[in-house]
Amino acid sequence: MLESAVHRTATLAVRALAMLRHLILALAALLAALPAVAQDGRELTQEARKEYNAALKEAGTLIKDRQFDPATAKLDTLIKQRPREPQARFLKGVVETELGHAEAATEIFRGLIADYPELPEPYNNLAVLLAQKGDYESARVALETAVRTAPNWAVARENLGDIYARLAAAEYDRAAKLDRDNKTAPAKLTLVRNLLASSTPPKPKS
Repeated sequence: MLESAVHRTATLAVRALAMLRHLILALAALLAALPAVAQDGRELTQEARKEYNAALKEAGTLIKDRQFDPATAKLDTLIKQRPREPQARFLKGVVETELGHAEAATEIFRGLIADYPELPEPYNNLAVLLAQKGDYESARVALETAVRTAPNWAVARENLGDIYARLAAAEYDRAAKLDRDNKTAPAKLTLVRNLLASSTPPKPKS
């Protein structure tokens, strides 16, 4: 019976991870809407800035439509032109994530965190990738950093709550296995399972 409960919990965790992953596209649209910032020391002219912003928005639209090949080509061009601009790099990480290239995406988000520790989005997306691998503890650290960076960002706070719930489920499961006579741990595991089953993803900002 306990094994069955654990299996159901694992299934719910997979669903919740897919829910977290779904937020990436909303974040991509959000980042693409931001103005380009001259981070590499070469100030953009007004016309060049307008073109760069337009290209970012086009890339965001392509990602939303799951046209990843043309999105990648456009982003690679933008990154080559402005290697340190965070927006194009972030969107490239989104594409790599959607294509299932977890290692490449992780490298991109870690690079963004190193260059721009004040941006919360890379921490959030890194946490999604870490959670997909089952590394909930590292995901927790990344999301707690995102929350410290942007205390009012509801997406990161909800994702952090989901990670806390997963960590709690794992500890309740361990407690139940260590003490077969423990009646409270399985009950709490059921509560967490029900919580994850009833949770819904936050609506993306339009």
